[in-house]
Amino acid sequence: MAGVIAFVSLVIWVYLLTARGGFWHAAERDDTPEDEARLGALASWPSVAVVIPARNEADSIAQTVGSLCRQDYPGEFRIVVVDDQSTDGTAERARAAAAEAGTPDRLTVVTGAPLPEGWTGKLWALKQGDAIACTPSKPDWLLHTDADIAHTPDNLRKLVARGVHDSLTLVSLMAKLRCDAWFERALIPAFVLFFQMLYPFRWVNQRGHPLAAGAGGCMLIRRAALEAAGGIDSIRDEIIDDCALGRQLKLQGPIWLGLTNRAHSVRPYDDLGEIRRMVSRTAYAQLQYSPWLLAGTLVSLCLTFLAPPLMVLFAHGWGRFFGLLAWIGMSLAYLPMLRFYGRAGWWAPVLPAIAALYTAFTLDSAIQHWQGRGGMWKGRAQAKK
Repeated sequence: MAGVIAFVSLVIWVYLLTARGGFWHAAERDDTPEDEARLGALASWPSVAVVIPARNEADSIAQTVGSLCRQDYPGEFRIVVVDDQSTDGTAERARAAAAEAGTPDRLTVVTGAPLPEGWTGKLWALKQGDAIACTPSKPDWLLHTDADIAHTPDNLRKLVARGVHDSLTLVSLMAKLRCDAWFERALIPAFVLFFQMLYPFRWVNQRGHPLAAGAGGCMLIRRAALEAAGGIDSIRDEIIDDCALGRQLKLQGPIWLGLTNRAHSVRPYDDLGEIRRMVSRTAYAQLQYSPWLLAGTLVSLCLTFLAPPLMVLFAHGWGRFFGLLAWIGMSLAYLPMLRFYGRAGWWAPVLPAIAALYTAFTLDSAIQHWQGRGGMWKGRAQAKK
């Protein structure tokens, strides 16, 4: 029996390494030499409106707004912050950041209306922000970005250049998550690896491939395509809103998703509880709130990540050999993401232990949903009943 389990684990890793869109190469990035040479200046730069939903983000909103005010974008752009019923001075800090950057007139801060039934908080704020951004004149592009993302000065220019040159409906960047505290160094690179396993960026970016996704921290959207897709209203109750929006926009035209060093999350995940909450907020939603999909996922995670080291430690003969090969393959798959995050290669063989924690977080996500606390964010339980 051990030999069969180990062999299945090995087959899974052979498939993942050879036939899952090359997710583990971490090659879909916005700073490749080819793109740097290809995505140059435009003859004319389209107008852009940046929309930032913010609920109690006083700790990070100044960095986000300040970095956007300092963009070197040659065209017309404005920034709209939707203060979603904050109680911590988020709006004041946003205005102060724009004033400090010397561009107070570029920023509009609006107080969000109370959350109506049937909407998640972020999407309701984005709908309101888009409406303000399109008054009195409609911009060509909308940049939806989170209130904890800091942008390098050239990020907006590079995003728009890619969108225009490649005739895209969506350009999305997987913002580089903070990786300073011990638990961040241990768990964050694996989080991004797992996301790429679910949504191989090469497949997302391939025209004609049905897979679509997005990363909500930084999403440049062609406004006309969003309107044709039904606007934010079409995904109003989605917890995993970025991937839902990616699916809607890919029906309108090609999209692009990649890793980046131009957008950084400044939100800290200093302890295990913070990372657990980040994962458990959406994991059960990813499984469509299905106990059967949950059970299948838990079994798959155990076969994929936990079985190989257990076979090496406790099995014999072919079972140990197959388990060792699977563990080696798993470690090789993790190395490119570790390099991207500047982490040492010795973390690669530890991936099974990290995956065990994420498996527990996935189960915790389901338990929270069953207790009526699913999709918890900023004091709101937003998961579908």
